[in-house]
Amino acid sequence: MNIALKLLLLVLSAFFVLPVYSQQTGEFEIARVKYRGGGDWYNDPSSLNNLIAFANQNMPISIDPNYKDIALGSSEIHSYPFLFLTGHGTITANNTEVRNLRVYLENGGFLYVDDDYGLDEHIRDVLNRVFPDEELMELPFNHPIYNQVFDFPSGLPKIHEHDNENPRGYGLFRNGKLVVYYTYESNLGDGWADPEIHNNPAEVREKALKMGVNILVYALTRI
Repeated sequence: MNIALKLLLLVLSAFFVLPVYSQQTGEFEIARVKYRGGGDWYNDPSSLNNLIAFANQNMPISIDPNYKDIALGSSEIHSYPFLFLTGHGTITANNTEVRNLRVYLENGGFLYVDDDYGLDEHIRDVLNRVFPDEELMELPFNHPIYNQVFDFPSGLPKIHEHDNENPRGYGLFRNGKLVVYYTYESNLGDGWADPEIHNNPAEVREKALKMGVNILVYALTRI
């Protein structure tokens, strides 16, 4: 499918998104998750700003350029259709936070998690507690998230090297609907950050931003 046709379909689909969340403006508002446990949820603060700017410049959807930082246990998460969570280390969640996230996801919310190295075992534990009867599944390369707007026929791009492992994208489904997308050994967030932060080449940053747009568009226009 060519880009022009994809953009047309995106515009049409945007009119049919169910208004699950109360937004203050005509723009989509998204949030970054603050969590406990010592992990650096706040790292690379420029990442989301740059992704939002890239999306607004290239897509016929409008996202508020000022994302919010919202605690995992806060009722405020239910005001945002898209949550982003990242970090290098430990994340802990009590039963109230787990229940809050479960209700959010069951009511139509979408969580994107980007492991910035060191988060894997901890986020898997949290997600297992959120939906103990579901499991993270590696998404096939033909999943729509990899060709939503920009084509990634081989799946996730490799942005930052850690262990010489291939990047992997996992999904958590609820009632047949993808509610969590988790990227491992890819580090898309590093590619979204200001160029001087990680010194990624321009073509690598572009891949990261394009994949980020795919995730945003998939999450914000799904029915």
